[in-house]
Amino acid sequence: MMHDLIAAIDLGSNSFRLQVGRIVNDQIYPLDGLKEPVRLAAGLSPEKWLDMAAQHRGVTALQRFHERLHDFKPDGVRAVATNTLRVAKNAPEFLIRAEAALGFPIEVIAGREEARLIYVGVAHTLANPHRQQLVVDIGGGSTEFIIGKSFEPLQLESLYMGCVGYSLRHFPDGRIDKRGMKDAELAARRELQTIGQVYRETGWEEAVGSSGSAKAIAEVLEQNGLSRRGITRDGLERLRAMLLQAGHIDNLNLAGLKGDRLPVFLGGFAIMSAVFKEFDLEHMVFSEGALRLGVLYDLLGRYHHHDLRDATVRAFMGRYGVDMRQAGQVADTACYLLTQLAPETAVPDDDDLRFLRWAALLHEIGISVAHSSYHKHSAYILANADMPGFSRMDQGRLARLVLAHRGKLERVAEIDPGSSDWPLIACLRLAVVVHRARDARGLPPITMAREGRGFSVNTSAGWLQKLPLTAAALEEEQRQWMSLGRSLYVRAATARSAA
Repeated sequence: MMHDLIAAIDLGSNSFRLQVGRIVNDQIYPLDGLKEPVRLAAGLSPEKWLDMAAQHRGVTALQRFHERLHDFKPDGVRAVATNTLRVAKNAPEFLIRAEAALGFPIEVIAGREEARLIYVGVAHTLANPHRQQLVVDIGGGSTEFIIGKSFEPLQLESLYMGCVGYSLRHFPDGRIDKRGMKDAELAARRELQTIGQVYRETGWEEAVGSSGSAKAIAEVLEQNGLSRRGITRDGLERLRAMLLQAGHIDNLNLAGLKGDRLPVFLGGFAIMSAVFKEFDLEHMVFSEGALRLGVLYDLLGRYHHHDLRDATVRAFMGRYGVDMRQAGQVADTACYLLTQLAPETAVPDDDDLRFLRWAALLHEIGISVAHSSYHKHSAYILANADMPGFSRMDQGRLARLVLAHRGKLERVAEIDPGSSDWPLIACLRLAVVVHRARDARGLPPITMAREGRGFSVNTSAGWLQKLPLTAAALEEEQRQWMSLGRSLYVRAATARSAA
């Protein structure tokens, strides 16, 4: 890693931001930041297609970020994308261009994972993180709500409302009138009612706002004498009157309101006003910590090998009542086979090896739903559950591996023929086959190698003769791989031929 520097990129619905941080004694000190007002959500059609103009703005911004990051190694950079790329139907095509421009992988993260990372960032900036906090982060396409204490989130939620969409929908062409303001606030309050009761029951000692809308509102209130510090209920009421009096954003003459924030200020204001009413708030402080800082601290954990994903896998094993011994020996055998197939994976923190181990440890979680077709239930849970630390793409990969661990390989035939998932699938399937008896037989006496477009498995005839069920299962494996036009050769050497 480059001189203890790490970088986070936030592909938000309103702006793309890059934050470079310096690690000193397990703390991160922000070193450098770039912001590009891409307004990605403004290019999203009602049918959820991202137009070419917005895509071009995004790619151009990422090309600029690439120049700043050209010396960084892959393990020192993490890029995350939020709501607009969660919902855009053509997000996969845009992401191909975006990753090429940035030069690093981009993860599309789920709403609750975004909320968790926001809380990690905010908690590291609070004077007293041991107080119970309500954190509100109004973004371009979604708003995240977290209640947390002592760096642990207690409630996480992401609602589909943001300053870009609300500004376009309720204040068209920059018009400000009572009807538009009332409609925007009511729409936001309807969304908030879905979480209001649970959040009020959990409770908080302090409300904290983070990200651009909260910062802009706090600065406008303070610089126009409407609030001494932060955001207040009274200040919001007085600001509303000033906005309605102006009638149009072009007539606004507010100290502290920057030009790049102007087009989305009204939507952010309406959502914040609804939050204050629905949660009966009097005062909110602003925190500089947000998604980018949370990503940096999460990256620091991975850098120091405290990867939250390991903790999530352990929690899922406990929650779904996984047979720990069976899962452990399947994982050990699958990883042992992969290091034979691909010796380069036999290093700490190799991504393929880690995903194979996670998939092996979680392959049976679906049994908690039903034993019949449990692999399908396992895959569904992994694809759709909230899994802290895992991006949506991470979860999709885990789900593919687990879906393919038994039964027909045709289910995953659409995986790219050159994908690194195929060796992982082969290793996991073989590990499940040889440990079908669920006894403590340990690592099997088999070796594995690549052969043509497929794989070969070598063992002893004596071992297989004692295990007719395993021998039959290996024959079926050969047929499954043949159905995809790939090969799996099982070679059992006799003692004489081995000699």
